[in-house]
Amino acid sequence: MRNRIEVMHGVNLDQLGRRDPAHYGSLTLEELERQISSAARELGLEVRFFQTNHEGKFVEHLHRLEGLADGIVLNPGAWTHYSYAIRDALELTGLPAVEVHLSNIDAREEWRRRSVITDLCIARVAGKGPDGYRDALEQLRAKIGE
Repeated sequence: MRNRIEVMHGVNLDQLGRRDPAHYGSLTLEELERQISSAARELGLEVRFFQTNHEGKFVEHLHRLEGLADGIVLNPGAWTHYSYAIRDALELTGLPAVEVHLSNIDAREEWRRRSVITDLCIARVAGKGPDGYRDALEQLRAKIGE
């Protein structure tokens, strides 16, 4: 059964709970991951989590996913908008991925409206807060179950 999902959090997401609650909510990363784990269990998915503030570590983690994951939920944070290294590493995985953002990046600063990974992903979920991760898991479950 294909049900292994890697949930990858990028730069500054370890600061959830103290970072602008108007955009990111009040949950800490640990609390967010508990919610994601609960949603995954309900959907029959196994999740593993990864977070780093170092772009190279994010890239290297993507490189190591072959055989370990069937899909990826990723929120690269600010790297979403300019990191072609992450884009290339995501493409190399060959895995279905869903891009997630807690805030509505399309309604924020101009520079946040551009994503260099969207076209590699089966979907993008933005502006739904923590519930966006459940949406992403549901979309991946449908895709890997095909």
